[in-house]
Amino acid sequence: MRRFLLTAAGGAAISALLATPASADTLREALVRAYNTNPTLSAARADLRAQDENVPIARADGLPSLQTQADFTETMKNAQNNFLAPERALNASASVSYPVLSFGAVRNSVNAARTRVEAGRASLRGTEADLFTNVVASYMDVIRDEAIVALNQQNVRALQVNLQATRDRFEVGDLTRTDVAQSEARLAVAEGQLRSAEAQLIASRETYVRVVGTPPNALEEPPALPNLPSNPDGAVGIALDNNPLLLAAAKARDATRYDVSVAKTARLPRVNVIVGSTYYNYLGTLPNGSGTPGNGVGATAGLSMTLPLFQGGRPSAQVRQAQARRSQAIEQVTETERGVIAQTRSAFASWQSAQQVIHSSEIAVQANKLSLEGVRAENSVGTRTILDILNAEQELLNSQVTLVTARRDAYVAGFALLAAMGQAEAKDLGLDGGPLYDPVANYNRVKGNINDWDDDPDPQPIATRTVGTPAQTPAIGSNPELDDPALRRGVDSTPANPAVTPN
Repeated sequence: MRRFLLTAAGGAAISALLATPASADTLREALVRAYNTNPTLSAARADLRAQDENVPIARADGLPSLQTQADFTETMKNAQNNFLAPERALNASASVSYPVLSFGAVRNSVNAARTRVEAGRASLRGTEADLFTNVVASYMDVIRDEAIVALNQQNVRALQVNLQATRDRFEVGDLTRTDVAQSEARLAVAEGQLRSAEAQLIASRETYVRVVGTPPNALEEPPALPNLPSNPDGAVGIALDNNPLLLAAAKARDATRYDVSVAKTARLPRVNVIVGSTYYNYLGTLPNGSGTPGNGVGATAGLSMTLPLFQGGRPSAQVRQAQARRSQAIEQVTETERGVIAQTRSAFASWQSAQQVIHSSEIAVQANKLSLEGVRAENSVGTRTILDILNAEQELLNSQVTLVTARRDAYVAGFALLAAMGQAEAKDLGLDGGPLYDPVANYNRVKGNINDWDDDPDPQPIATRTVGTPAQTPAIGSNPELDDPALRRGVDSTPANPAVTPN
């Protein structure tokens, strides 16, 4: 098996390590596919675009508003004492209102919206990191489970050879029926373990399809992860500065300060400048001699001030509510900080533990291989039983599975550690599947837009569907690195012919 090398402080960037081309699917290709087609990430980007619109919405309250109104009336029957009324009339008016004094309500609303957009960008970074962590985990799960299936298949083949050799020796009277039964029982257990491993492989492949969007195809082992910290305190320090979820919580807390200021302005007066114009036309239906012009134009200009005197306690309730929301946001920052610290330390501990398990498992695999050879040799001279061989083979298989699992755990924990430190996002990975999504571009496009008729096109699906993906199977290709000669040797077929290797 190839070992996944994890460096503690590699000098090369992840983008350089992921750049190795290959004919089979690589981790880089899986990350690019997920980045471009995963629905969770696409939905998070759409949510951020919706948050961008809160800025022009808040700014609109501080801009002039223009309104027009037109009325047409037809008099069906005049009252007897209103003989000078026109039979029909057309009235039109236009007015412009411009807020000149709001005591910071608009400014603080815009600042709150802008700060929440920054929080949304940090949350999008966190979504990217979570997605990439899931991609790495599903990628490594497939590699692990393919290796475990291969090891179990090899174990089943070895036990089939053992059973046949045991039966041959039973026929010549060298072994007992008990030896045959033990070999049969161990083969049945191994076949059950193989079926379970195959089912787990199918589940891992389906998870890969769900996350990446395409079936796994001969996945290559990933490159080493660089720039991993040498101690948990260093990792926590980087995480507290760069973790996107913590940055998002801090921005959300900052936005609530503006909310409190906005709520307080509900008690204060508002002043607007109002300019209006009217036009009337009786359409030639005024009676002769009425002395009233048949049409005319008027104009008005002035100030409008609204001074709230009593609102039933609503402003105070709104202020207290905003203050409570701010208190909640402050506590959520602490909660997120605790979570980031725990996540970082746990990922570091898992990574270190998996590294130690890799080391001990490699020693165990080599020792179990030697043990199996020794047990087989001793069986050939009658000092070991068939059960001893079966147990030695099982111990070798268990140590090999432990080693494969530890390598998967080490890589996933190492990447999760980078994610917790804020160093596992698209810009860090240097993905080259096209231009990276720029969350600022949409904000710059809409922040100053004052066109009431400027809509975007109807939304279309971005993420790819997997309904046409075939159901995954446990089929695996040959892997010479997992073909262990020690497990291809059966027990002696005759007392005088030790360690016969089947064709």
